[in-house]
Amino acid sequence: MIDIIIPFYNRKNLIQKAIQSVKNQTFQNWILWLIDDGSTDGGLKDLKLEWGSDKIKIISLEKRRGVSFARNKGLELSQREWVAFLDSDDEWHPKKLEKQIKYAYKNPDKPLIHCNEIWIKNGSLLLQKKKHKKEGGRVFIPSTKICCISPSAALIKRSLFKEIGGFNEKFPVCEDYELWLRITSRYEVGFVEEPLVTKYGGHKDQLSKTYPAMDYWRVKALKEFLSNKSLSQEEQTQVKKVLSEKCNILLRGYEKHNNLTHKKEVKDLLQLAIT
Repeated sequence: MIDIIIPFYNRKNLIQKAIQSVKNQTFQNWILWLIDDGSTDGGLKDLKLEWGSDKIKIISLEKRRGVSFARNKGLELSQREWVAFLDSDDEWHPKKLEKQIKYAYKNPDKPLIHCNEIWIKNGSLLLQKKKHKKEGGRVFIPSTKICCISPSAALIKRSLFKEIGGFNEKFPVCEDYELWLRITSRYEVGFVEEPLVTKYGGHKDQLSKTYPAMDYWRVKALKEFLSNKSLSQEEQTQVKKVLSEKCNILLRGYEKHNNLTHKKEVKDLLQLAIT
């Protein structure tokens, strides 16, 4: 019933905990796709030895293509009704899939169901701020401000990807933010209030540390919704407001660091937002 997709790159010291959390699920009707995004640390060989199973499939990409490509490869191989994603450094709680599938049976109109999370950074519990509050229903407006759905917390109908497409492979980061905008602009989402995922942060190889000006990718995603006629007037206003705010933040940063790389593009986006 569920295809689970874990993309990974050089994570042999972290990924085994993620895989074990899948094997510990009380709901066992799943196939796990491990998509090795061109790892160079020998992790694939170790995984084959320790985790070989007819329920666990390992796909090795010849070279690193990025997390969006890796997830989309898993989607291409998937055949089951539902798809769940798990980041290689995160961990599911044992009843994660069971509780989401039960919710899905009761709410067949929700093609995406997510849940609350526990955050651990550098070994310590990280308290979530008010802006990080998770919810269900029509969540397009909060989704413009911040990435309020985690891939590791999401259970998604595979048919939805046929309708809207997969992850945008042009986005090296914020690919999940861009996808949630596409989904939440069309559908209400389901939500299980219980925390069913533990997310771990603080790793040296996290993408957020490689791309400090991540708002650049968020404004590129927001641009596509400036003329989206399926949005309400309030939602259209929100897109312009958030786009303007994020562009101004980026421009101040570009001025401070004398960074001209995307300055003109962001200035042009700002003009679109305020006209």
